[in-house]
Amino acid sequence: MNQKEIWLVVKPTVGLPLFLGSVAATALLVHYAVLTHTTWFSAYWEGGAKAKTDAVAAAPAPAPAAVAAPVAAAPAAATK
Repeated sequence: MNQKEIWLVVKPTVGLPLFLGSVAATALLVHYAVLTHTTWFSAYWEGGAKAKTDAVAAAPAPAPAAVAAPVAAAPAAATK
Protein backbone atom coordinates (compact mmCIF):
# COMPACT_ATOMS: atom_id res chain seq x y z
CA MET A 1 0.00 0.00 0.00
CA ASN A 2 1.89 3.05 -1.22
CA GLN A 3 -0.54 5.67 0.18
CA LYS A 4 -0.29 4.59 3.81
CA GLU A 5 0.83 8.06 4.89
CA ILE A 6 -2.59 9.54 3.99
CA TRP A 7 -3.93 8.17 7.28
CA LEU A 8 -1.43 10.37 9.13
CA VAL A 9 -3.24 13.41 7.65
CA VAL A 10 -6.85 12.17 7.43
CA LYS A 11 -8.39 10.07 10.18
CA PRO A 12 -9.79 6.72 8.95
CA THR A 13 -13.12 7.52 10.66
CA VAL A 14 -13.46 10.47 8.28
CA GLY A 15 -11.60 9.23 5.19
CA LEU A 16 -13.24 5.85 4.76
CA PRO A 17 -16.84 7.11 4.87
CA LEU A 18 -15.92 9.88 2.43
CA PHE A 19 -14.27 7.39 0.08
CA LEU A 20 -17.12 4.88 0.23
CA GLY A 21 -19.69 7.67 -0.09
CA SER A 22 -17.98 9.01 -3.20
CA VAL A 23 -17.94 5.51 -4.74
CA ALA A 24 -21.66 5.11 -4.06
CA ALA A 25 -22.46 8.58 -5.43
CA THR A 26 -20.45 7.89 -8.59
CA ALA A 27 -22.28 4.59 -9.14
CA LEU A 28 -25.66 6.30 -8.74
CA LEU A 29 -24.68 9.06 -11.16
CA VAL A 30 -23.53 6.56 -13.78
CA HIS A 31 -26.77 4.58 -13.48
CA TYR A 32 -28.82 7.77 -13.71
CA ALA A 33 -26.90 8.87 -16.82
CA VAL A 34 -27.43 5.52 -18.52
CA LEU A 35 -31.12 5.57 -17.66
CA THR A 36 -31.72 9.10 -18.95
CA HIS A 37 -29.45 9.09 -22.01
CA THR A 38 -30.39 5.79 -23.64
CA THR A 39 -33.63 4.58 -25.16
CA TRP A 40 -33.19 0.87 -24.59
CA PHE A 41 -32.45 0.86 -20.84
CA SER A 42 -35.80 2.20 -19.66
CA ALA A 43 -37.61 -0.14 -22.06
CA TYR A 44 -35.57 -3.00 -20.63
CA TRP A 45 -36.64 -2.11 -17.09
CA GLU A 46 -40.27 -1.80 -18.16
CA GLY A 47 -40.23 -5.19 -19.86
CA GLY A 48 -40.33 -3.95 -23.46
CA ALA A 49 -38.18 -6.83 -24.72
CA LYS A 50 -40.41 -9.39 -23.00
CA ALA A 51 -43.49 -8.07 -24.79
CA LYS A 52 -41.77 -8.54 -28.15
CA THR A 53 -40.72 -12.06 -27.19
CA ASP A 54 -44.26 -12.97 -26.16
CA ALA A 55 -45.62 -11.65 -29.47
CA VAL A 56 -43.13 -13.71 -31.44
CA ALA A 57 -43.88 -16.83 -29.40
CA ALA A 58 -47.63 -16.41 -29.96
CA ALA A 59 -47.27 -16.09 -33.75
CA PRO A 60 -47.85 -19.30 -35.71
CA ALA A 61 -44.81 -20.98 -37.23
CA PRO A 62 -44.46 -20.52 -41.01
CA ALA A 63 -45.18 -23.51 -43.22
CA PRO A 64 -42.09 -25.41 -44.34
CA ALA A 65 -40.84 -24.51 -47.81
CA ALA A 66 -41.08 -27.07 -50.58
CA VAL A 67 -37.92 -29.03 -51.14
CA ALA A 68 -36.21 -27.79 -54.30
CA ALA A 69 -35.18 -30.25 -56.98
CA PRO A 70 -31.44 -30.94 -57.12
CA VAL A 71 -29.58 -28.76 -59.59
CA ALA A 72 -27.82 -30.64 -62.39
CA ALA A 73 -24.07 -30.24 -62.31
CA ALA A 74 -22.53 -28.13 -65.05
CA PRO A 75 -20.51 -30.09 -67.61
CA ALA A 76 -16.84 -30.26 -66.78
CA ALA A 77 -14.58 -28.10 -68.87
CA ALA A 78 -12.50 -29.97 -71.41
CA THR A 79 -8.87 -30.20 -70.53
CA LYS A 80 -5.99 -30.85 -72.93
